[in-house]
Amino acid sequence: MSIKNNLLKILDHLPKDISLVAVSKTKTNAEILEAYEAGQRIFGENKIQELVPKWNELPKDIEWHMVGHMQSNKVKYIGEFVSLIHSVDSLKLLKEINKQGLKNDRQINCLLQIHIAQEQTKFGLNEAELFELLDLEEFGNLKNVTIKGLMGMATFTDDTEQIRKEFSYLNSIYLKLKSKIPEANLLSMGMSGDYKIAIEEGSTMVRIGSSIFGVRNN
Repeated sequence: MSIKNNLLKILDHLPKDISLVAVSKTKTNAEILEAYEAGQRIFGENKIQELVPKWNELPKDIEWHMVGHMQSNKVKYIGEFVSLIHSVDSLKLLKEINKQGLKNDRQINCLLQIHIAQEQTKFGLNEAELFELLDLEEFGNLKNVTIKGLMGMATFTDDTEQIRKEFSYLNSIYLKLKSKIPEANLLSMGMSGDYKIAIEEGSTMVRIGSSIFGVRNN
């Protein structure tokens, strides 16, 4: 099936209030344009060195999301244009994002990444660390960062009940976050293999790559 057909098939079954991030990491400009021409406008990348050239070369009405783990010294390359950073997991990173927001005279939207998986290789804050961060005076002074919600990745497993349990837990943290930051309205959870469960458990934004573009090149 073509990229266009894959995308339209997913959109056909996606609830209207769920945002779709087409994860285009390792994909060519031509492949991204095929999805773009089918109506997709939100794309996600996980490496700065891929994201910057794509932003330079592709249509300017694309909303670029950074979905991968990132180092604070790389924020300067995307501070001018990034629409949403999904993977914020430290005060250090938030402070650098704020610095680049100030430099570019803009608010940079962020999601705080929560570690919900059993794998230790995945990044993110735990629940206690999240609320400790939100209570810090330094956090309150970040005027060029807007926290839009949370992001998390479930364990890579065939055990759907475990995946459901992890997504349900993340949703419970998200609801607590909303009591502190009422304008937070994004819960980014669910990828190609588990996005249907994520939506059932409260996701408002799914990140789908291989189901649209096919298996990654690396």
